[in-house]
Amino acid sequence: MEALASTKWGVWRSKAPSASHSDRCAVRMQLSVPHSTNNDFSLRKSQQAFTLSMDLMPGGVNSPVRAFKSVGGQPIVIDSVKGSRMWDIDGNEYIHYVGSWGPAIFGHAHDKVLAVLAETMKKGTSFGAPCLLENNLSEMVISAVPSIEMGRLVNSGTEACMAALRLACAFTAKQKIIKFDGCYHGHADPFLVKAGSGVATLGLPDSPGVPKAVTANTLTAPFNDILAIEKLSEDHKGEIAALILEPVVGNSGFIVPKFEFLDAIRKITKEKNALLIFDELKSIFGIVPDLTTLGKIIGGGLPVGAYGGRRDIMEMVAPVRPMYQAGTLNGNPLAMAGGIETLKLIKEPGKLDKVTG
Repeated sequence: MEALASTKWGVWRSKAPSASHSDRCAVRMQLSVPHSTNNDFSLRKSQQAFTLSMDLMPGGVNSPVRAFKSVGGQPIVIDSVKGSRMWDIDGNEYIHYVGSWGPAIFGHAHDKVLAVLAETMKKGTSFGAPCLLENNLSEMVISAVPSIEMGRLVNSGTEACMAALRLACAFTAKQKIIKFDGCYHGHADPFLVKAGSGVATLGLPDSPGVPKAVTANTLTAPFNDILAIEKLSEDHKGEIAALILEPVVGNSGFIVPKFEFLDAIRKITKEKNALLIFDELKSIFGIVPDLTTLGKIIGGGLPVGAYGGRRDIMEMVAPVRPMYQAGTLNGNPLAMAGGIETLKLIKEPGKLDKVTG
């Protein structure tokens, strides 16, 4: 049996892998680091690589949480992944519970997904033009999410939320939005707002470089606080374009909505002619939002996102009508293929009940 050890880097390390990564991979890929059964734990190469990266990227990373500032310790530079395991450039093996923050729902580098990607790459990685795979993934998303009648594929959850917000403002001809303390909707300017104490506040920029004029239209309230929403709706009558939230908060701890909360905000948004936007739909609770945003989970590990909803709202988007949103890599064949294969796996009976890796 493998010996497992807790480490201060927030993962579990397996000291003695029984087989190399390449031995378990049906789609053969060249690895830069041989995986050793050496029990000695060292991060020397990760330390060297991270020191170099400090001169190349702000903080040595391309996304802040990778710098380990909140958890302490030395950032680990990853070389490869497979199933529930990952290996760093020093050859250390870890059991990984994050799954690339969601997309590796069946484990990293799933054989079927890799095989589809390998075949798709033979045809090209980006067309900058329509491909049939866009239709296929769109049909699967629409079939799986009752609130989506029509959608648009993008490249990230941030893009999806940014576009959904712009669409809501265009459709309602109003400018203000309501978001909740602790709900994360990507790094677009209107969402980078620090929620104040008390019942409800006007949003103030939570990051340098975000114009106050942009966040002045962002209203914030505590999650599960119906009275706060009612007050904001009255104080800003006729000004609120949309209310956006995670139906189940997952970015500031796991917070489940009160039984009556989602019902109440659905009723309030309808009464005030504002749109209800569910971000990163985790559960439905019988509530049908006007717009829904989806992130990396629909891409099987490739960069992707989507937003969609009622047909009459989505037809505000260009080229049908003037609400502009575009992207050269929107619907690129690799992301579509990865997403389609992953969604096929999800639909297999009992698949999610099995432990991968």
